[in-house]
Amino acid sequence: MKLRDDFLWGGATAANQYEGAYLEDGKGLTINDVELGAEHGKKRLIHQTVQANNYYPSHEAVDFYHRYEEDIALFAEMGFKSLRISISWARIFPNGDDLEPNERGLAFYDRVLDELLSYGIEPIVTLHHFELPLNLVEKYGAWRNRKLVDLAVRYAQTVMERYKDKVKYWITFNEINALFISSQPWHMAGIIYQEDENRMNTMFQAAHHQLVASAKTVIEGKKINPSFKFGCMLLYPCTYAATCHPNDQIKAREKMLATYYFGDVHIRGKYTNNCLAYTESLNGTIDFEPGDAALLAQGTVDYLSFSYYFSAIEGISEEIEMAEGNLSSGGKNPFLETTEWGWQIDPVGLRNSLNSLYDRYQIPLFIVENGMGALDTIEKDGTINDDYRIDYLAQHIKALKDAIEQDHVDLLGYTVWGPIDIISAGTGEMRKRYGFIYVDKDDDGHGSLNRSKKKSFEWFKKVIATNGESVELEGSYH
Repeated sequence: MKLRDDFLWGGATAANQYEGAYLEDGKGLTINDVELGAEHGKKRLIHQTVQANNYYPSHEAVDFYHRYEEDIALFAEMGFKSLRISISWARIFPNGDDLEPNERGLAFYDRVLDELLSYGIEPIVTLHHFELPLNLVEKYGAWRNRKLVDLAVRYAQTVMERYKDKVKYWITFNEINALFISSQPWHMAGIIYQEDENRMNTMFQAAHHQLVASAKTVIEGKKINPSFKFGCMLLYPCTYAATCHPNDQIKAREKMLATYYFGDVHIRGKYTNNCLAYTESLNGTIDFEPGDAALLAQGTVDYLSFSYYFSAIEGISEEIEMAEGNLSSGGKNPFLETTEWGWQIDPVGLRNSLNSLYDRYQIPLFIVENGMGALDTIEKDGTINDDYRIDYLAQHIKALKDAIEQDHVDLLGYTVWGPIDIISAGTGEMRKRYGFIYVDKDDDGHGSLNRSKKKSFEWFKKVIATNGESVELEGSYH
């Protein structure tokens, strides 16, 4: 079995980290627009509103809003078959609950989608990518409140109707399981837990509201265009047992329950035994409205998309040293190297993850985030020799090819996070760079925003041109 001829090679971005133009053409404030920049190891401060004389990284980001033609031309030069973008809810409904959509916001995404399609690039559109109109937090308490379900579905219906002939692949919620992982799920649900609230009940109820909104979006979307393909999106924290001790196996399984919880509901259309056991283990409760079970059963997704950056270990020993990861953490694995940000590098884990997910759900998979954040150095001649990024991606591409060719996993595509340098969601930094394209901007917001190609640009161009077949993969992931 080989990669499909229509394998969707490309890149992945998010509006709040990429677009900028935070109040342009009628856009409203989002939860990201009141977050200050920070640095590795520090949390971002959140204000109630925009305050003078502060730097908010999302306000300009890297200005895709005004440079989308230039950027898309560069993606096309690499041969991209797809680009994952997200739509900012606040560009379409500035307050989230407006009676009428903002035409100028809709027109912006028309221009972006038309530009992509002119190059034959398939848009992969995420409806909710860690971004929420700030008004919905202030007025309703964000995803704590059931009212957000209908507001979110109305927003989704608006954009799906508008772009019904331009977009085929949709993703409802980005890394939805991160709501269970984050201590303060501000990005995921607009929530900062209050001291006097039942944290577990709030967490499970917010998750239920998002799952119902996802199901209703799928149902309504299929009415608009039966050819639409909908995916859920999970943060996949590949986890190994620290030892062969049976209780370590249990600990590893328990670590994955927060991920499979959402996969089960999205794909199987119900709260499975694992979901119920996880809820009970945390003494949580979920309030159902009449008809919720039927909605979840009907609004299942067509494919499972996920992010993969690292793996970790779990066990009963108190001596396991902890390592960081994408919005998550786990035990350090002595057999793995780490990035400059402490994320463990495990290409084999991608193959393991693909098999675990496909064995469990038996629907097409889509790797919509994978990449390496690193400090890039501009040489005196202007080149950026990011061989470390090439090696990282080459090893992961080898792993996904093995999962397809040897294990018969059905994989739709692979979009690298991110194809161009954008601001970090966790810290707002620019120095943690992922892209094939360098953007001249620093952590304090200074720079020309000019784009330049890194060494990895031509390398990935060759990967796509040969559909991953004839590229010499530097390094070995075994």
